[in-house]
Amino acid sequence: MPPQATFLFKHALVQDTAYSMLLRGPRQALHARIARALELRFSNVVEMQPEILAHHFTEAHLSEKAITYWLNAGQQAVAKSAVREAVGHLRKGLALIADLPDSLERKRRELDLQVTLGGALQAAKGYSHPEVFEAFGRARELIGETGGAGTPHGFSVLWGLCIGNYVGADSYAALEQAREYLSIAQSQTETGPLVIGHRLLGTSLMINGDYPAALSHLERAVSLCTPEEHQTLAFQFGQDNRVSALCYWSMALWHRGYPDQANKAAGEALQYAKQCGNAYTVSYALFFNAMTAIFERRTAKVEKFTGQLLAVSNEHGFAFWLGVGQVLQGWAIAQRESGAAAVEHIREGLSTHTATGARYFEPFCLRLLAEALALAGATEEGLMLVSQALAAADATGQMGTNAELHRLRGDLLSRLPSPNWTEVEACLRTALAVAREQGTRGFELRAAVGLASLLHDQGRRHDAHDLLASVYGSFTEGFDTPDFKEAKALLEALDA
Repeated sequence: MPPQATFLFKHALVQDTAYSMLLRGPRQALHARIARALELRFSNVVEMQPEILAHHFTEAHLSEKAITYWLNAGQQAVAKSAVREAVGHLRKGLALIADLPDSLERKRRELDLQVTLGGALQAAKGYSHPEVFEAFGRARELIGETGGAGTPHGFSVLWGLCIGNYVGADSYAALEQAREYLSIAQSQTETGPLVIGHRLLGTSLMINGDYPAALSHLERAVSLCTPEEHQTLAFQFGQDNRVSALCYWSMALWHRGYPDQANKAAGEALQYAKQCGNAYTVSYALFFNAMTAIFERRTAKVEKFTGQLLAVSNEHGFAFWLGVGQVLQGWAIAQRESGAAAVEHIREGLSTHTATGARYFEPFCLRLLAEALALAGATEEGLMLVSQALAAADATGQMGTNAELHRLRGDLLSRLPSPNWTEVEACLRTALAVAREQGTRGFELRAAVGLASLLHDQGRRHDAHDLLASVYGSFTEGFDTPDFKEAKALLEALDA
């Protein structure tokens, strides 16, 4: 009963009709009264549902207040992995920027919105989507106009552009921007930016095929990253930075010949990601755990991680992870039941992935498709894809998979009806030489097994044994993985 009674419209259409009959002035005044009442008396709404206040201040034409709440709403949505909602909130805030007088404060407010929008768009549409470059490109202009170089926003923008180029396969630009980022970070007193700088440079060096230097920078990133320092940066860079550093470190460890340590780092990343409770960070860690499993050729683990990755990505609309997750899952299916279905699965994943503007690990993904085609009996088509992957590596600078591509080319050539064994051997020797030049011990062992097997079949047992024994004997861990088991079995056959 009054005065405690609550009044409701019986039907939404009645409410719409009543609202439409209000003149503009009274309508704006009512929205302003509602917004101020919420601010004064309903702190829980202010804290938990800032988009409600943003709506009322927008309708009241109080743009300055509305922009503040749209930004808060966007930041909250990003933290909850509600990226599509975040993009909507932030775009509404940006639409009101023109209502503010042209001033330094207006530029700073727009910069806040553009940086947050860039991060939200990365999750919703992919790191190298044109809209991501548009947001971070405008933000970089604002950094220059507001003197923001070396500030958190300045680092966020440079990171966004670098990772966009990295994923978009302009690896030379990414490497240059990573070096710029680290150079600026080294002049700061805080170590947070330094963590990101070493990680960026490590990942860029790895995709360009310099694994020893990559491992050095990634080790530095992991060692510098402490919970106290990196927590404040957790979602400023798309995902938790400790998780990201551990993920890339796991890949570098595998390439440098430490598969057990790689597994441990990837597992730690996933465990920490789940503790963070952020779905995008969990997706990130699941992808890299699947990648580590692919390097080790552990099919069941790949299927496990990609299944979880696709479930999380579908739920939250992470287009980028959906595509690459499907590619990795398709490879695992091809190992278990080779056929056209697995090939089509990979093709669909590549299509979804490239729709985000990404060419992330393109040579590696094409190599997975080529292998699936060969398993399905389409060896010549697989060879064409290997050539396409090598050309893509040449064009983009993504050289880190070249050793494996040359090894696979040799393997596929050997499956032809009338193999040219001289050409097969040349491919395997090239794979071995590239792996050694780039410092990828994992690919070196795989190439050595392929070449030693060929030499064994040709009766050149002594050469085969010397080659494989020297490579196998240089490892200190990982002996239960398929590559090592294959190498050990071949060595025993050569010793017999």
